[in-house]
Amino acid sequence: MSPKESIEPKQKDRRASQRRFSPLLTDLYQLTMAQGYWLKGMQNRGAVFHLFFRQNPFGGGFTVVCGIEDAIQYVLDCWFTEEELTYLASLQGNDGRPLFRESFLEFLAQFRFRGHIYGVREGTVVFPHEPLLRVEGGLLECQLLETGLLNLIGFPTLVATKAARVCLAADGDPVVEFGLRRAQGVNGAMVAARAAYIGGCVATSNVLAGKEFGIPVRGTHAHSWVQAFGDELTAFRAFAEAMPNNCVLLVDTYNTLEGVQRAIQVAKELKAKGGRLVAIRLDSGDLAWLSRQARRMLDEAGLQEVRIMASNDLDEYIIASLKEQKAAIDLWGVGTRLVTAFDQPALGCVYKLGMIEEADGRWRPCLKLSEESAKVTIPGRQQVRRFLQDGEYIADAIYDVNRPPIGSWHIVDPADPIRRKRIPDEAEGRDLLHPLVQEGQRVVEPEPLEHIRERCRTELARFHEGIKRFVYPHRYPAGVERGLFELRQQLIEELRGNHPSESVEQLP
Repeated sequence: MSPKESIEPKQKDRRASQRRFSPLLTDLYQLTMAQGYWLKGMQNRGAVFHLFFRQNPFGGGFTVVCGIEDAIQYVLDCWFTEEELTYLASLQGNDGRPLFRESFLEFLAQFRFRGHIYGVREGTVVFPHEPLLRVEGGLLECQLLETGLLNLIGFPTLVATKAARVCLAADGDPVVEFGLRRAQGVNGAMVAARAAYIGGCVATSNVLAGKEFGIPVRGTHAHSWVQAFGDELTAFRAFAEAMPNNCVLLVDTYNTLEGVQRAIQVAKELKAKGGRLVAIRLDSGDLAWLSRQARRMLDEAGLQEVRIMASNDLDEYIIASLKEQKAAIDLWGVGTRLVTAFDQPALGCVYKLGMIEEADGRWRPCLKLSEESAKVTIPGRQQVRRFLQDGEYIADAIYDVNRPPIGSWHIVDPADPIRRKRIPDEAEGRDLLHPLVQEGQRVVEPEPLEHIRERCRTELARFHEGIKRFVYPHRYPAGVERGLFELRQQLIEELRGNHPSESVEQLP
């Protein structure tokens, strides 16, 4: 039977039109490994994989998880259409022969993910080495998910974290995401708008994101609006007439302070008609000085209600600096440096095998060795327990659910074993990974975006202020439970004994 004959075309075509993601959103080597597992009869061997990262982004002290909902949908959409199988059948190896065997493509025609996925809820604050997802099932099905899951979680997590940092710098002032025109493509713009809202932004300029996700949309006007009229005052009056209930005037097209004076004139005219100027926007120059001058001018004109908005390649560092300079800015438009995760292009998420079922049915814990200690993985079937004391989070423990500790909890930093901590017995603990998919079926409903956003806000409030510093942040105690750490050390010694390397310099 050919791959085409093994599919129910009408049913598959209907369902394919409803999919958001294709299983071809993967690296080729995932499929070649899958064929290899299938040929060796290993496809149904039990396996446990973990998705995690090794360093907080932006040199910071925390990370905000995002992209979990898309990850769930990717798993549910992971089945092959006739068209996709036909494409795979067309691929050739170096010898010009088909890369994939017909019998393997017949197997893929019936493929569905039937395993289990546990994950951290979106908007949760997390730390290096902690699993964001734990994927359990057959070796082949778990392997096929790797690339798509990494793609769907890494970028939005970066943007949500960046947004949280920007909003922390704004210290309660509203932040609007302005990055659509500078985003990395259409999908990047949509993902970034959603992630930025989760991270704390109050609105977006992206109208499609507003429609799709229910995010409030905000905007002003461009310099071209002013240039299109004979003079600035005429342009401002025309915009106030066009948008009497949403009037924000961009004042720096020609001369900023002269623009402020003309905005004041229009604001008084609006006020006389029962309306109001919402804000003026500064987009260039010395924002600290200009904002203070503008505030003085507005106040002297009796326009204390008119706010001052700033934009112009802002990020958390510039906003923090402007705050220190006592800038009179009430709200912030942040674009390029937010939606592109400007100073860190990738989170560096990885997807590693923690346990595998042997041919005799026994389970073997797995780890990956490395010349760099930070890249040595953690074995087992991992869960993360977060401990709370006196309203503040004090530590996280990565532990093996098959061998939880008895009695007191102790954690060890996997990158620096000297750093250890005993968790107070009175501390309250809760696990971070929750069931998302069981036996291939979703078991958790999509969360409202507002709930996710509120989770991020409340989570950050429960951490020590030191982890939220932008320079030399405090290292939150997130480590491996002592028993699991000892198992890891034992496996390291065993693997090094079984796989000695001549390249390793011998100590005297």
